[in-house]
Amino acid sequence: MNNQKQKYFLKASIILKYLITEDDKIDTLITCKSSEVGLVTTDFDVYTALASVKTYDNLNMNKLKKLFEVVEVISYSQINKRQKPLLKESDVEKIREQALGVKNDRKENSN
Repeated sequence: MNNQKQKYFLKASIILKYLITEDDKIDTLITCKSSEVGLVTTDFDVYTALASVKTYDNLNMNKLKKLFEVVEVISYSQINKRQKPLLKESDVEKIREQALGVKNDRKENSN
């Protein structure tokens, strides 16, 4: 009998979507911790998701707490044997597009 859990890797775009939207599938996956599925991500993916949050987003801090409770966060540097890359604005735009499904979802204007 194999007792090994199936592992799912959460990319930054999925983490961002979980933190700032209401998506039943992702919410259930993370909030209803399964004994059969292990969730894994890297510190860099969490950082990237958080750095992609805009001031007008509705960041849910309770979801962030739950994420750290349920998801195993591993070191990007140790896995990849190199330093974490710099996060560019173009990376943030790409992650937001993947998470929210829209290009340039909303521009911040002070007008």
